[in-house]
Amino acid sequence: MTEDYENDARLAKLEEDNAHLRQLLNAGGAPDGLRHGLRDTMAMLRAVLRLSADTAETVEGYATHLEGRLDAIARARVNLDIFGEINLHSLISDELMIHLIREGDQAELSGPTVRFRPKAGQVLALAVHELCCNAVEHGVFGLAEGRVAVGWLVAGDGASQPSDLTLVWKESGGRNIAPPTRRGFGMQVLNDMLRYELNAHVDIAFEPDGLRCAVRLPLVPRIGHALSDAGPTEIGESA
Repeated sequence: MTEDYENDARLAKLEEDNAHLRQLLNAGGAPDGLRHGLRDTMAMLRAVLRLSADTAETVEGYATHLEGRLDAIARARVNLDIFGEINLHSLISDELMIHLIREGDQAELSGPTVRFRPKAGQVLALAVHELCCNAVEHGVFGLAEGRVAVGWLVAGDGASQPSDLTLVWKESGGRNIAPPTRRGFGMQVLNDMLRYELNAHVDIAFEPDGLRCAVRLPLVPRIGHALSDAGPTEIGESA
């Protein structure tokens, strides 16, 4: 009962702060783009708070996992504030590094340059965070031989035919990997949030040597776009 009261109090305070922020933005004459971006971020934070509370088994687990989720969204927000969009390669490699997983060591990343709009970038950052956490806590990153290969490709040129992005997260080196006994936060992000926010199709398989997660989504203007290999590069991109 005490835990439920504390969670309700936190959510009520967040709602109050969000309402105050909207008043300040409207009164201060902030640009429409800034207001829209901040509202999207606040909406995601509220959703993460509620879903984290609903799926937590203990108060300690709630606090620990919530901090990691908010940090993932904040990292995405920093990149978005600097570049206006978020690079897919940077998003994944940065999250892996937070968990001390180095590209070229326990992780291999491959795919064309793809950049996401703010809302889509934050949703994907949260999904990648959950995949990393699952691999650390329950999967292959807890094993010396554990590896993950993340590859993505873009079909269609976006002009004569619509573009689709397919991303596959494939773990290997695990032993006796089994599906979870309960539907936690991560599964709800992958199965529900990606589908609702990005119109994505997600296929998850718990294979004997590790999790395999395939995500396919449309690269429409509100979500993101692919760049040619000859396009400009930024930190974290391959030249």
